[in-house]
Amino acid sequence: MSHSSPAPAAPPSLDHTQTQPITDEEIFSSHEGGKLSVGVVRPLATKRDLSIAYTPGVAQVSRAIAADPDLARTHTWASRLVAVVSDGTAVLGLGNIGPAASLPVMEGKSALFKTFGGLDSIPIVLDTTDVDEIIETLVRIAPSFGAVNLEDISAPRCFELERRLIEALDMPVMHDDQHGTAVVALAALTNASKVVGKEFSELRVVIAGAGAAGIAVAEMLLTAGVRDVVLLDSKGALHTGRGDLTGMKAEFAERTNPRGVAGGTAEALAGADVFIGVSSSTVPEEHIAAMADGAIVFALSNPDPEVAPEVARRHAAVVATGRSDFPNQINNVLAFPGIFRGALDAGARRITPAMKLAAARAIAELAEDKLSADYIVPSPLDPRVAPAVTAAVAAAVVVGE
Repeated sequence: MSHSSPAPAAPPSLDHTQTQPITDEEIFSSHEGGKLSVGVVRPLATKRDLSIAYTPGVAQVSRAIAADPDLARTHTWASRLVAVVSDGTAVLGLGNIGPAASLPVMEGKSALFKTFGGLDSIPIVLDTTDVDEIIETLVRIAPSFGAVNLEDISAPRCFELERRLIEALDMPVMHDDQHGTAVVALAALTNASKVVGKEFSELRVVIAGAGAAGIAVAEMLLTAGVRDVVLLDSKGALHTGRGDLTGMKAEFAERTNPRGVAGGTAEALAGADVFIGVSSSTVPEEHIAAMADGAIVFALSNPDPEVAPEVARRHAAVVATGRSDFPNQINNVLAFPGIFRGALDAGARRITPAMKLAAARAIAELAEDKLSADYIVPSPLDPRVAPAVTAAVAAAVVVGE
């Protein structure tokens, strides 16, 4: 029996004509009772069906798995099941709202996995913020699933948690708030640089936000060949002269900001080619106006971008947001379904930098045929995206990783 999932159904085309505002009643009614259910893929209509699916037939399968644990990969759903895990400490732009309040988001993430990646997943929200307890919990229930999507976990704990889980679990693990954002940002920047006619490696990039997403975006851009990246936190640019930096911020102060820029957005954005916002900060228009000609602005905070798109367009050649009601939506759903599907299809034990770079390239290539200032990445509802990312990621897997 094959354990591969069916190809994801093609999502509907994005309806750009839909202009009616979404009402509270529509939102709450669509979430009532939750957004998920468990489906049955084998018939249970006769006594014979029951005897095969449950007792006594199921005992034969259980005995076989006890004798050869590898059979669990092909005769249960575990190896194709993604655990969507959160402690509710960094949910959307809402902050630390706790596990119960985070569950609707995790249900939504599972719905996206199924719709766009053809993968089953299960939301798991944990009533603890202790890294050791989260790891122990997931290690103990690990036989139930085949991959872990960490979601909405606050920095800096998310860095340690992801690193230790990768070491502890023999399966793909990825914190999507970090790496999904970074993959799509790289894809978008790859194409935006082509639109403005600038060499990718020569871009001067400023990233506002040195948390989970900002650090991951910086890492991804450095890996892809950008040499001049300046990270900003609430106190200004990260640089080696700051004595208040520890952990990942201290590490990235050593690896970024080659010109030693100090100060805030005014100093960092003067003459910069690219602004990437992954924080809740606000950037004044005059700071955007001071950027280089042909500037690129990715204001990704939701629901309120760091700078309003209509304001950014007065000074920038390419503008993107994280919202669906403006052109160039940089949305993680372009990446994570295909990344996990590709990793699981190829039997990968890890999600590597090479796999993430392959995903970014696949996303960027899909927009190349119609590339323009208002089209640097495909729509999240483009049915080509998940299959292309899946294939690219699977091809990038090195046996044994």
